[in-house]
Amino acid sequence: MQELEKLKSELKQVNLEAAKIRDLPVEERAEFGKKINAKRQKILSDIQEVERHLADAAVDAIDVTAWCGINEGLPEFYSCEAGSEHPLTAEIRRVAGIYRDLGFDVMESKQLDDEFHMFDSLNFAKEHPARDGYDTFRTEEGFIPPAHTSTMQHRVLKMYKPKLDEGKAIAVVVPGRVYRNEDVDATHEHTFYQCEGVYVSKDCTMGNMLAILREFFEKYYEQKLEIRTQPGYFPFTEPSLEFLIEKPKSLGGKKGDYLEMLGCGMIHPNVLKMAGINPEEYHGFAWGGGIDRLVMLRYGLMDVRYFESGNLKFLREFCK
Repeated sequence: MQELEKLKSELKQVNLEAAKIRDLPVEERAEFGKKINAKRQKILSDIQEVERHLADAAVDAIDVTAWCGINEGLPEFYSCEAGSEHPLTAEIRRVAGIYRDLGFDVMESKQLDDEFHMFDSLNFAKEHPARDGYDTFRTEEGFIPPAHTSTMQHRVLKMYKPKLDEGKAIAVVVPGRVYRNEDVDATHEHTFYQCEGVYVSKDCTMGNMLAILREFFEKYYEQKLEIRTQPGYFPFTEPSLEFLIEKPKSLGGKKGDYLEMLGCGMIHPNVLKMAGINPEEYHGFAWGGGIDRLVMLRYGLMDVRYFESGNLKFLREFCK
């Protein structure tokens, strides 16, 4: 700090000295002006360097890892509110917890993937329309922000295959963020969350899958629910189903009101083969559905855009 004050004092003196230029003969003014300007620029450069060192020292003096409590010991202009979990983070934790209680491991999905895991390993035909840029985002390098958490299915099957050799089942759920080339409105977002489920054993059946899904939804919505299925189509399951539940009471649901919640089915033999699992010996089922919609139904929300809006009024509703 003393060095900075000294340099500022020198700069002041140079500026006073520069004022003498008017008293000099005309032929001497140019040379005098050059010397004064050079001296001034040197002092200004030194001042900037000292100020930079002082700023760095001030930052280094702060221990950003130290916890002093909200607003404790901070100047008034740093005053802030305590943070909280985002509602989707809290609900993903809740979803994962229910599946853990049902005996499932939990893996996290990827944020960026490749053509093989996104399509090839899931039995998508080369000409399948889902590969088109109108449906799926792509980077300039050819990577794909996953459009579904099914992109993790091949990894789950390969990673957990040793369990089958031990006589155990593969039982894994994969929550994660997904991306779609969507026109955004109250019920559609380009960025949202899904949860994938994968189960493989020697003797599992579609009945086991429906029982697991029913148990999950009853625990999540904290009420007994009737379920229904209807035919669906997905390249990676055969047969494929759409899974429906009774409309929850939180939405004023009545007997006979049903909502489609996710797609599911028995894992296609080609998908098992791609992961080195013999479909003649093992069977599996899988499902995938949106988490944002689960939360909307649970809390009676009418617009999916709230989750990504950063609207503090909305977020505070979940912090009470």
